[in-house]
Amino acid sequence: MKKDIHPKYYQKTRVKCACGNSFTLGSTQEFIKTEICSKCHPFYTGKERALDTVGQVQKFRKRLEKKKQIKNARKSRK
Repeated sequence: MKKDIHPKYYQKTRVKCACGNSFTLGSTQEFIKTEICSKCHPFYTGKERALDTVGQVQKFRKRLEKKKQIKNARKSRK
């Protein structure tokens, strides 16, 4: 193996979740921020939680409404 081509490996990388949970693991980054971890993920908790990243739900609903309006306009023409 070539020397000095691999990134530095941190044995005690701190991971901080948006829910407040934090834990350590090994990684090439010194600190990691995440939105979801095993303490708050719906698969592990059994609770459904809406994750709205940058208004994706609102964008989808807006597109759905627009599609309904177009469909209704076509029906009214007939």
